[in-house]
Amino acid sequence: MGWLEKVYRWAWGIIGGRPWTYIMRDIWHKYEGLCLIALVAIGALLGHWFWDLIFWILLIFALGFIAGHILWGKDYIPDQQGKSIKELDGKNPRSKEQTKH
Repeated sequence: MGWLEKVYRWAWGIIGGRPWTYIMRDIWHKYEGLCLIALVAIGALLGHWFWDLIFWILLIFALGFIAGHILWGKDYIPDQQGKSIKELDGKNPRSKEQTKH
């Protein structure tokens, strides 16, 4: 297990023991209007203040990419839990069948 995965698992346990995607989806569905206003405001402010810097343009793109994962994908299930860290310990996230291809 790499150091980044260890950091993710540590933070995962603190934030609620659920995948962050599920947590973000719950926030989105509970506060949809506020999230839209925040995303537009952040994009507008960064676009106006730092439009000449490529880093900020890429940051805006990244925020949109993250928001896309909240808005589209699998069906939304309120308070979806996913697998616990204990269930994931010792298991490779990729199945053997996936690595055969």
